[in-house]
Amino acid sequence: LLIAGDLFDGPWRDYRTGLYFVDRMRRLKDAAIQVYLILGNHDAENRFVSRLEHADNVRLFSHRKSETVRVDGLDTVIHGRSFPQRDVSENIAQDYPPPVAGCFNIGLLHTACTGREGHALYAPCTVEQLVNRGYDYWALGHVHAREVLHEQPYVVYPGNIQGRNPRETGPKGATLVTVDDGRVVSLEERPLDVIRWSVESIDVGACTDLPAVHAVVRERIERARDAATTGRGLALRLRLVG
Repeated sequence: LLIAGDLFDGPWRDYRTGLYFVDRMRRLKDAAIQVYLILGNHDAENRFVSRLEHADNVRLFSHRKSETVRVDGLDTVIHGRSFPQRDVSENIAQDYPPPVAGCFNIGLLHTACTGREGHALYAPCTVEQLVNRGYDYWALGHVHAREVLHEQPYVVYPGNIQGRNPRETGPKGATLVTVDDGRVVSLEERPLDVIRWSVESIDVGACTDLPAVHAVVRERIERARDAATTGRGLALRLRLVG
């Protein structure tokens, strides 16, 4: 399991937030799942994050310099570095280690890359730079929308796993990457959001009375509810135009 930073959204109101995460990571240990984690800008501003006592299946990358970690039992290595503080303006990707020959090389990086609307320009870099590093896959964090920046090698923002406000609409989740014989054979988006945000713009210009407006709105609400799938809450914002 790769976590590319901003696991926590800044300071906690309750320390049990961190304890809950540690407990969930122990559940992964019981299932023999390794976790590789870097800290992003929001994590770095939280003074408690670095003090959490993780189980030995969790590998937190250093904030002092980039590191290379070998995955036990697999010809796979992960290169990564945590943020030392919230505001990281330098290009830290340029100091990532060279690829390890004979291994599947993964880069774990928290970055705005070339810049994304609504996101501070932390750890800027270019897609070309990442591709030319020679890794087989780049797992990126910081940007909340899912985006595949490059293929062969894949450079992927999986987005966040839960929309935080009405601007972050649609499915949110993780990316399941399948690797066979040293190459990526598939990427699968796995929705994990508990509450889904949706903004529906409804043209009521053809409606002649209020009951007609109600009927159009009701139909759109039902459609949005069905799209969110059973068991998931829907936070819906309606815009009536016309």
